[in-house]
Amino acid sequence: MTTATLETTSTDAATKSFTVTFLIRRFDPEVDAEPRWQDFDVEMYATDRVLDALHKIKWEQDGSLTFRRSCAHGICGSDAMRINGRNRLACKTLIKDLDITKPIYVEAIKGLPLEKDLVVDMEPFFASYREVQPFLQASSAPVAGKERVQSVAERARFDDTTKCILCAACTSSCPVFWTDGQYFGPAAIVNAHRFIFDSRDEEAKVRLDILNDKEGVWRCRTTFNCTDACPRGIEVTKAIAEVKQAILRGTP
Repeated sequence: MTTATLETTSTDAATKSFTVTFLIRRFDPEVDAEPRWQDFDVEMYATDRVLDALHKIKWEQDGSLTFRRSCAHGICGSDAMRINGRNRLACKTLIKDLDITKPIYVEAIKGLPLEKDLVVDMEPFFASYREVQPFLQASSAPVAGKERVQSVAERARFDDTTKCILCAACTSSCPVFWTDGQYFGPAAIVNAHRFIFDSRDEEAKVRLDILNDKEGVWRCRTTFNCTDACPRGIEVTKAIAEVKQAILRGTP
């Protein structure tokens, strides 16, 4: 087969539509006592995303379907949901990467109060985030007219954890978080890590004390669910381990 033939075959596959069945876990608090599954058949292309399917269902089949989305480019993190049992961003999950010979299951992330369909109450998640004081704290002022100087190596020390988009995919994939509503959760610890190891920050000890709690880093069971779920590729479990080590040392 020639190169031109291969390219034509690939193009044909990308432009050919097919029907995909989606099973969506629905819940309307005004009419449902318990969540229920509802199926939808949607005409899709291989390069479409799950978010595209949800849009087509809402716009063409059932306008009551409720879900969050904003940027649709994997930056805002608002469309985190469980797709075929795994936490993912709907806008980053391509149809071609799923087994379309079977129904695609879509449901809300676990561990947070379900509000409607694919929407959960994010307030407990953000409450934990706020509690770790995720902002730069420095009592000393920089040299007049200058920025706070940081070396390349110092910046690299916490680079990985700056990538968090607060989608809650990691936290809501954690078995401890599912069963213990008091656990800070991976995302809060990741955002604490980002400042604990920032050379410009002067309150690392405060954050270490906050996380050195029975509901802090010691509740982590190192199952790596959080790392697997992160759509940004953050090594979440490694970051949690580094915070544990800093607590034991008493310093970052």
